[in-house]
Amino acid sequence: MGSKKRISKKPSKQRRLLYTAPLHRRGKIMSVHLSPQLREKHGIRRLPIRTGDTVRVLRGDARGMEGKVTNVDRKKFKVYIEGLTRKKQSGDTVPTPIYYSKLMIMNLDLSDSVRREKLEALVEEE
Repeated sequence: MGSKKRISKKPSKQRRLLYTAPLHRRGKIMSVHLSPQLREKHGIRRLPIRTGDTVRVLRGDARGMEGKVTNVDRKKFKVYIEGLTRKKQSGDTVPTPIYYSKLMIMNLDLSDSVRREKLEALVEEE
């Protein structure tokens, strides 16, 4: 008889799992809530964020801002959005990263056939 793998409830161990997760798992961890319209249309609550998705910022100074995702930094759990920049002391503008949990997907980029098929499979499953 094999023993079941136990999952810890301790917050410190959960944080450690998050911080030490390999990059291929971080993509799945970086799932973002869908807008109510997309949730109703597809029947799922969240999806991993991808470059090309249109998102809305829900928290922070940029709250309410919408834009396309230009880059997803899995190592730092940050997302870069088109039009969200700040000025450096030298006068240059640099993109401002936003933590993935502070976002909501407003429009999905379904140009990737693999993503489209996975989405359809998820909808059929439920």
